[in-house]
Amino acid sequence: MKNLGRLWKLMRGERHLYIFAIFAVAVAALVNFIWPLVLRVTVDNIIGSTVLDGKTWIDPVIRWIFGGLGGREYLIGNLWVCSLILMFLAAIRGFSQFLKGKWSAKASENIARRLRDRLYDHIQKLPYSYHQKVETGDLIQRSTSDIETVRRMLAVQLVEIGRTLFMLIFALSFMLPMSLELTLYSMLLMPFIMFFSFYFYRKIRGVFEEVEKSESRMHSVIQENVTGVRVVRAFAAQNYEIDKFDVKNTDYTKQLYRMMKNLAMFWSFSDLLCGMQMVLVIGLATWQAATGKITLGTMMAFTSYIGMLIWPFRNLGRILVDISKSTVSIGRIDEILQEKPEQLGANEGKPMAGSIEFDDVWFGYEADKPVLRGVSLKIEAGETVAFLGATGSGKSSLVHLLPRLYEYQKGSIKIDGRELRELDKHYIRRNIGIVLQEPFLFSRSIEENIGVTDCDYSHDGIIRVAEQAAVHEVINEFDKGYETLVGERGVTLSGGQKQRIAMARTLMQESSILIFDDSLSAVDTETDRKIRERLRSRSEKVTTIIISHRLTTIAEVDRIFVLEDGRIIQSGKHEELVLESGIYQRIWKLQSSFEASGTA
Repeated sequence: MKNLGRLWKLMRGERHLYIFAIFAVAVAALVNFIWPLVLRVTVDNIIGSTVLDGKTWIDPVIRWIFGGLGGREYLIGNLWVCSLILMFLAAIRGFSQFLKGKWSAKASENIARRLRDRLYDHIQKLPYSYHQKVETGDLIQRSTSDIETVRRMLAVQLVEIGRTLFMLIFALSFMLPMSLELTLYSMLLMPFIMFFSFYFYRKIRGVFEEVEKSESRMHSVIQENVTGVRVVRAFAAQNYEIDKFDVKNTDYTKQLYRMMKNLAMFWSFSDLLCGMQMVLVIGLATWQAATGKITLGTMMAFTSYIGMLIWPFRNLGRILVDISKSTVSIGRIDEILQEKPEQLGANEGKPMAGSIEFDDVWFGYEADKPVLRGVSLKIEAGETVAFLGATGSGKSSLVHLLPRLYEYQKGSIKIDGRELRELDKHYIRRNIGIVLQEPFLFSRSIEENIGVTDCDYSHDGIIRVAEQAAVHEVINEFDKGYETLVGERGVTLSGGQKQRIAMARTLMQESSILIFDDSLSAVDTETDRKIRERLRSRSEKVTTIIISHRLTTIAEVDRIFVLEDGRIIQSGKHEELVLESGIYQRIWKLQSSFEASGTA
């Protein structure tokens, strides 16, 4: 019921179309029941000599219509008129079905479009920490397959509920006046069919959930394989990936087979009950017609109506199955929508000066496993500093706290003397540019990738930041220059080219604080030197933070902080740290000996 309530909210703005569609369905259903009555009157009152008994509420209308067409004497010699009436009724039914399909399709497509927009917009606003813990394939599956399941239910089964109700109402209103006894026999097995339908609905819901989960796991494997195609090819791991996919695909197939087996059992058993019901009623109606208890036309009408009466009960199972599928999908979609989005706030407009202060900062991805342990440091505005340390020492975690990709648990971080938590995230991220260790490029042109941070970028501005990132010359070597399309995630570029384009993209933002998270690791020493020289000449007002394992990259910065196990154990200039016993000195001697041996 909770998911159905969510579905009702989704229909806001389109409910009038569903009302129109249900009205069209009611007209089509009414025509379905009038059709056998026309045949009954034709057989009993025109071909036969029985007087129209007027038992059903619509008999007077039919008698008036036939009377207006000339009465029995005229119609007995012109039976084509009855055929014409049936054709007219068929046209009304067809047009009503067309309107029903048009209105329900329009409403369902509009709802699905809004739901996709809402879900995509919500995913964009979810925190970075959420995306780190979910599988991309699962998100894609929920944003496509689950929404499509909801759309199909809204387009078909929602209106079918109205059709089922009208068919049941019309069936009873037409059948009861004609023969109470046959109507009661027609309802004999209906309670069993309804009970079985609701029992099956409760059972099949869990099966649908398992199918959706197994499909999500399979999609995740596909997404990972396509994304990591270079790694797969580099290590000739195709057979391993095929085996891994086969495991997920086999599990999905098993779950799907289990679902189909349950559906097959339900439909076959419900068809058996419905068939038994029809055989019983047709047999009784035939016997009563043979004994003269009812007319031949009544028997023909009743045998038509029994199928129409059974259909709503049989269709109840189909409706419940599709509702079960859609409620599972709505629940999966709502799991994402219930995640609390980031409160980005607004860009305050005033640029940051760039001073940063950490005071006894503690942080961990899990509360009981701290990554940073009481970090305290101060960086002046316009200063260039570097962080050095072994893998897992907390360097990247420390700088990721500044744009509030994660929230620290204890301590204080201040920018320009203001507590970081008090600043809007949008304002922070417009003033802090970060070049990540693993740059991501969109499947667009190089110029579009660089200009993605500035909607009003100019070509001259693109060239300027490309020159600062020492990638302008490389881009001009491509056949199409800045219009060159990069492959998905930048697979057509080398690691160094991707890093420099990502760096140019960050420089385009003209941030007050720049963070380079080991983003020069894929470029050669000469290119590294050019980039550092151009960055120094860019602006003295920009606070720059560099994370690197290459000491030549950080040797000329104002201060170096050395981290170990989440703590700062050394700080100072390069000239001071090489003379101080510790990690920095050991790394310096090690790298110097490698360079000396390489030169020799």
